[in-house]
Amino acid sequence: MKFQKKNILSSLFILVGLFLPALAFSSGNTEEYIDLTHHTVGYMALIIFVLAYVLVIMEEQLHLRKSKPVLLAAGIIWVMIAWVYQEHGFTHAAEVAIRHNFLEYAELFFFLLVAMTYINAMIERGVFDALRNWLVQKGFSYRVLFWLTGILAFFISPIADNLTTALIMCTVVLTVGADKPKFIAVSCVNIVVAANAGGAFSPFGDITTLMVWQKGILPFFDFFQLFLPSAVNFLVPAAFMHFAIPQGSPTPPDGSEQLDGMKRGGLVIVGLFILTIITAVSFHNFVHLPPAIGMMTGLAYLKFFGYYLKKTANGDGHNVAETFQEAGKGKNANDAAYDIFEKVAGAEWDTLFFFYGVILAVGGLGFIGYLSVASEFIYGELGATTANVLVGVMSAIVDNIPVMFAVLTMNPEMSEVQWLLVTLTAGVGGSLLSIGSAAGVALMGQARGHYTFFSHLKWTPVIALGYAASIGVHFLVNG
Repeated sequence: MKFQKKNILSSLFILVGLFLPALAFSSGNTEEYIDLTHHTVGYMALIIFVLAYVLVIMEEQLHLRKSKPVLLAAGIIWVMIAWVYQEHGFTHAAEVAIRHNFLEYAELFFFLLVAMTYINAMIERGVFDALRNWLVQKGFSYRVLFWLTGILAFFISPIADNLTTALIMCTVVLTVGADKPKFIAVSCVNIVVAANAGGAFSPFGDITTLMVWQKGILPFFDFFQLFLPSAVNFLVPAAFMHFAIPQGSPTPPDGSEQLDGMKRGGLVIVGLFILTIITAVSFHNFVHLPPAIGMMTGLAYLKFFGYYLKKTANGDGHNVAETFQEAGKGKNANDAAYDIFEKVAGAEWDTLFFFYGVILAVGGLGFIGYLSVASEFIYGELGATTANVLVGVMSAIVDNIPVMFAVLTMNPEMSEVQWLLVTLTAGVGGSLLSIGSAAGVALMGQARGHYTFFSHLKWTPVIALGYAASIGVHFLVNG
């Protein structure tokens, strides 16, 4: 079975326009900044962004990919801004500002592209299939499987993304719990919470943590200070849900059933991915290069290994063309046709373009001038702790990518403890609702009829308890 990546979460309510200002123009020449917050263009930009996000919300109903409306919105917003600035004689002001946004996006784009390519390569090599099959064949009880899938989701998501991790664990639950709908429903809630919690303490676990790291707000190893708060966020609701899991064990699969195994080179690709992460961290920490440069270097590791797989497909020393022709039905038949660019093409391009649209559109709103107003209220009037806790709650309603990008571009004066707090809350806040994270939305599709918005909502009180407990532990351990 192959695991297909699903769409990133859309929001239920449009609070984006009021809450999410972004990048303020900082060219160093204050004469080239125009406050457009009360200008017709400012209001129009806000309306366009909200309308675009309405279409993002209705993605499932309209069957319209979420990247399309935000891409269009970003272009229109910046055209309007540039027109106003040119009217005032500032020909290149908007150009300078948008280049800053675009560079920030480019670094994240190449980082994520490499990570997605590696994940696709591991999926193609059957790495996750092998893990799934091992769990299915072991004959664990329902309660053991509940904890195993949760724990594995918690520890795999910091390396792989939380979406892929959740899909893998959900497949296990669906396979062994076909006759226990309640087991599937509760386990899916647990998997979503665990995957989101695991992604919060690693720079690689979620796009929001990656953004914080690449922005230079927190050093790489400081994220691991969130391990205990993240673990508490997962364990507290899991302890309550444990008692809702039925006792007994699922019927083991038919021994004659042929299950997919891992293909040649699967574990090597896992090792190369870890080496790529080490390369990215080393580039950033020791020679002060952007992590994306290290990731692109790591992509070369995978490219060379793909070449090796093709050259040694049959192990007979034939050239690539001969090997491809003679591969037939051999164990390594598909190695001859192994093409790394197919793995690149398999990246979640809709997500990458959605990310572009969000950064540019929200960046445009910030350049208009909404940043100062919102920043003064949210972080000035409410205070950092209250604001950062609300960021997590907002992440359960609105996608956490624009939420975190807004916070980063506001760049409020906060201590490291507070930056860690907002990293934690933005990462785990999405667990409060099934629509609050990519993992939750994907599992509602994968376990349709079993895991629903309301089956998750039933457990929201204990998830909220875990959310509050994780914040308390964070201040206790890191404060």
